[in-house]
Amino acid sequence: MDRFIAMRVFVDVVDLGSLTAAANKLDISRAMATRYIASLEKAFGTRLLQRTSRSLGLTGTGSEILSYCRQILALNEDIGAVIGSKRTEPHGLIRIASSLSFGQSYLAEAMRRYAALHPGVCVEMVLKDQSVNLVEQRLDLAIQVGDKLEPGVISRQLSRCTSVVCAAPDYLARRGVPQRPEALSEHNCLNHTRFGKNWHFRPTSTNGTKTTFDAVEVSGNFAANDSMVLLHAALAGDGIVHLPAFTTQAYLRSGALVRLFADYTLPTLGVYALYSSRKYLPTNTRTLLDFLVDDMSEKQ
Repeated sequence: MDRFIAMRVFVDVVDLGSLTAAANKLDISRAMATRYIASLEKAFGTRLLQRTSRSLGLTGTGSEILSYCRQILALNEDIGAVIGSKRTEPHGLIRIASSLSFGQSYLAEAMRRYAALHPGVCVEMVLKDQSVNLVEQRLDLAIQVGDKLEPGVISRQLSRCTSVVCAAPDYLARRGVPQRPEALSEHNCLNHTRFGKNWHFRPTSTNGTKTTFDAVEVSGNFAANDSMVLLHAALAGDGIVHLPAFTTQAYLRSGALVRLFADYTLPTLGVYALYSSRKYLPTNTRTLLDFLVDDMSEKQ
C-alpha cells in the first residue's frame, strides 16, 4: 500500500482521535483506514496505536514515529511546491503553546494577525505555565520566555524581552515615587517567585563601561508565580512590580501604570521558539517562525 497515504492516515487518526474521523476526512472507508495503519505497523515492525473498543492512543514508539511522519509528509508537500514552481501556502492546523501571561499579552493578537495573512490556516493555542512535550501534545511550536533552555532542545531566538519596574499612580501618590532602586526597600514590592527577591539594575549613563547589574533586595506582602496575577495587583495599587515589558506596554501607554527608574537598564530575557526537528521544517512552522521574528521586531 502507498506509504505516504498510510502516513497521512496515521497522522490524521492521531490528530482527529479516531479511525472513523480520519477516514471521513480522507474520503475512504474505515476498513481501508484500518488497513493503512496495519500496513504501516507491518512496515515499521512495531505497533503504533493502542486500540480498544472505547479508546485509541499512541504507543511509546508511535509517539516517536509520529513526528517523523509529519516531517516526511511536510517535505513531500514542499517538494511538490518546488516542482510546481511555487511555495506551498500555509494551510491546516497550527498548534502553538506558551505561558498564560505571554499568550494573553502578546501571542493571541499575533496569531490573529498571522491567521489573517493566511486564510487557510487554523490556529489552536495551548496556554499553560508547565513545560510541554512537543511530540506527545502534537505541538508545532512552543514559546519560552527565559534563557534557561533544556539541554539539547531545538530552538530559535525570536527576540529579546526587556523588563520594567512600574506602579499605579494611586500607589505612588500614597507612598511616594522612589528615585533610586535602593529606595525599593521602603516600598511594598510585588514579587515573582520564579525570579527571587533580588531585582537587578544598571545605570544607563555608564555608556557601556559598566556591564554588570547591581542586585537590590526587595520585600512585600504579595508574591505569585504568574505575571498576570502580579500585573492586576499592581493595577489595583497594591505595590511596585517588576514585569516583562510585553505585559505592561498597554497600561504604560494609557497611564494606568507609571514606569520607574527610566535612567536604569534591567536585564533582558530571550524569547525562544521550540520545535521538534531542525530538518525539513513544515511550511506552516517555517512561515510562522519568520512571521514572529518580524512581528516582534516591530513591537520593540
